Amino acid sequence: MLRFFIAGILLLFAGYGLIEGWPLIAGPSLVVVTPAEGATSQNGIIDVSGRAARVALLTLDGASLLHDEAGNFSATLTFPRGASILTFSATDRFGRRVSTTRSIFVSE
Repeated sequence: MLRFFIAGILLLFAGYGLIEGWPLIAGPSLVVVTPAEGATSQNGIIDVSGRAARVALLTLDGASLLHDEAGNFSATLTFPRGASILTFSATDRFGRRVSTTRSIFVSE
């Protein structure tokens, strides 16, 4: 009976450790809501927004993007006429990185 009790306690500790350690195991995540792939703009002004989880550094084309405690980020940027490729990158405190890109087009 004592063996089952000890095994149960160890199983509870292992489960708790897995739950608490999940952010360390999972690495960063990045979801870009806007702009959509292939978005177009008439005036060159593009709204950028999304959510990043478990990140230490969030960048857009190498420049830092600010995010709140929940991981939400947003910015309004201007682009010249023509096509542009936006590269979003999220890096966690262990150096693991995820990236995604969006293509946009700005007409007159």
